[in-house]
Amino acid sequence: MQQHVIVIGGGVVGLTSAWWLAEAGYDVTLLERAPEVGSGASYGNGGQLSYRYVSPLADEGVPLKAIQWLFQENGPLRFKPEADLRQYRWLASFLAHCRADVNRRTTAKLLELGELSRQSMKALELAVPLEAFNWRDAGKLVVYRSRALFEKAAAKNGAGQVWSARDCAEREPALAAAEPLLAGGIYNAGEAVADCHAFCQALAAQLGRHPRFQGIVHGEARRLLNEGGRITGVETSTGVVRADAYVLAAGIQSRDLGDTAGIRLPLYPLKGYSLSAPIRQDDLAPEISVTDFERKVLYARIGDKLRVAAMVDMVGEDLSHDPKRVDSLTRQVRETMPRAADYSKLEVWAGLRPATPSSAPIIGATPYANLWLNVGHGPLGFTFACGTAALLAGAMQGKAPPFALDGLTLRT
Repeated sequence: MQQHVIVIGGGVVGLTSAWWLAEAGYDVTLLERAPEVGSGASYGNGGQLSYRYVSPLADEGVPLKAIQWLFQENGPLRFKPEADLRQYRWLASFLAHCRADVNRRTTAKLLELGELSRQSMKALELAVPLEAFNWRDAGKLVVYRSRALFEKAAAKNGAGQVWSARDCAEREPALAAAEPLLAGGIYNAGEAVADCHAFCQALAAQLGRHPRFQGIVHGEARRLLNEGGRITGVETSTGVVRADAYVLAAGIQSRDLGDTAGIRLPLYPLKGYSLSAPIRQDDLAPEISVTDFERKVLYARIGDKLRVAAMVDMVGEDLSHDPKRVDSLTRQVRETMPRAADYSKLEVWAGLRPATPSSAPIIGATPYANLWLNVGHGPLGFTFACGTAALLAGAMQGKAPPFALDGLTLRT
């Protein structure tokens, strides 16, 4: 066994990777560029743990929809061309994945990963209690505005409970104002919501007490050093750090770090926004986790706040807040759930979700014997983090995976 491992990245994927590796018997050091763990893409995400509802972005008909979205004032997609070939390579691969048969295979694989992630999160309860990060078994309701899309979704085998618009409003009163705008919804029990940032903080605290954890090095990883088919160290803003093995789990930064070692990772930063608003005593906040299918807006009650997450902006690594996008999302939220929270005290956040063209993460080995990957989770980092960490630890130990990993490994 390679005894000492450096995990690069202190978000939810890096932290879970560090935990599973420490539990597997490795000495683990975490390398994180920010002063606090969980402060990047893990900080203000939608908080939904969608183990049974996975919908890869690439699907038949999506390119046409994307063109329509670009011309809609409140559309979920924005695109800004970059002088970066990686954007166009990613788009070309994404278009190649926009086929129904490819989507079905990816969805089936992500469902297997989702079930493993659910089981793995359950096992982690012994170390990190659910109340530490506002975990709640909320169930998930996907609402549809289009009658045709609703009927198509309802016709799928195993879709879930089919609710009329009236059912949606009665079982989730936060949707009462939106009832006239809805065709219906699909409900699935067993889906959860939680605070991803709080989870990161709680797991980091538990890691700090683990006998195999060697601590956190705060510094920006700038280059992977290699020689003779092995990684020999990581050049950081504070010096070179070395170990026996290395795990790349640094979100979109993994793309640049991979380039320094000649590894082309098919990642692109899909920028998303979230709004958080305090819930007052008389507010009608949702108890069920709600997804507005056409608008691609997620609503979740997390502790004493309403979290709303939305949008896919392909604008490179730009984390600035576009006032038009924020205003658009705020209007949609007020229209759909006007009484859910105190919207006068909105907190706005934007994050970069490192996505692959297929929407499937990349886990496991690289051409370097001692470099491993856990990257490309897109908007499902919180959902899949525990499952991919378990798969990573098993792969590094040479164990057979619980299911075939086709579509989840690096293609070289």
